[in-house]
Amino acid sequence: MRILVTGAAGFIGSNLTDALLAAGHQVVGYDNISTGMPRFLDGARAHPRFTLVQADLLDMPALSAAMAGIDAVFHLAANADVRFGTQHPRRDLEQNAIVTQNVLEAMRAQGVTRILFSSTGSVYGEASIFPTPEDAPFPVQTSLYGMSKVAAEGLLSAYAEGFGFHATVFRFVSILGPRYTHGHVFDFAKRLLADPSLLPVLGDGKQQKSYLHVDDCVAAMLLALDRAPAPFAIYNLGQDHWCRVNDSIGWITAEMGVAPRLEYSGGVRGWVGDSPFIFLDCSRMRALGWTPRVTIEDGVRQTLRWLLANRWALDQRA
Repeated sequence: MRILVTGAAGFIGSNLTDALLAAGHQVVGYDNISTGMPRFLDGARAHPRFTLVQADLLDMPALSAAMAGIDAVFHLAANADVRFGTQHPRRDLEQNAIVTQNVLEAMRAQGVTRILFSSTGSVYGEASIFPTPEDAPFPVQTSLYGMSKVAAEGLLSAYAEGFGFHATVFRFVSILGPRYTHGHVFDFAKRLLADPSLLPVLGDGKQQKSYLHVDDCVAAMLLALDRAPAPFAIYNLGQDHWCRVNDSIGWITAEMGVAPRLEYSGGVRGWVGDSPFIFLDCSRMRALGWTPRVTIEDGVRQTLRWLLANRWALDQRA
């Protein structure tokens, strides 16, 4: 298949690109390199079945041209940092919802109907059912990021109904692993390298989180591509267990050989929109034959080791 990957130079996108190439597909990577890392695509660039289009998803002529001859689209490009939504209220709408509309319209113009979309477990807000299934009632949205992903999911379902698109939605927990460029492991590692004696912690450290290794995430996405499910399908992707933030701090400090004083900011939330408990029911994805292989603890430790071995990645973000 000839597959377009938006956000191809990002954390998940670059890992997915490598896996698609390894599986024998042709890949067109599409990225404006605003947050993606060009060096994540070093291996892909050397591959004869890979092409990179460096352009923005707001650039409709470039996007439509890139879509020519495509069989399926993995739409991963997004503003993925939940914490700063209230500081830039339009950013999530524009980079998550409006660009999704652009992708769908470029697909429609070129006769492409298959799309697989990276959504988020944040759409459940502060869920009342645990583990949370895909058909759980939606609460009031607690983050601009979650809101924008709900809007994008709505667009996909409407295009599936109105234009015969075949859309698959993945609602992720937080993803960990090689090429990880934002999140708590990144932040804690950077702070501890700067000052191993003190670690500021957003919230009270008791927040309950589930994390998934990027290899397990990519395996699920490839499986869904091959299994060709219903015209519109939603899959949770996560672990069957969770940890507390304090657990993760313990693994990180042990790996780094430090014993900092922990300075909590107080309260049960780390930031506006932070859900204190994220735990998804992934039985629907498991029914396709998928099983995550990397535990949360191993995922945290592997991510930290990669960051420490690739200090340049820590220096890319202020």
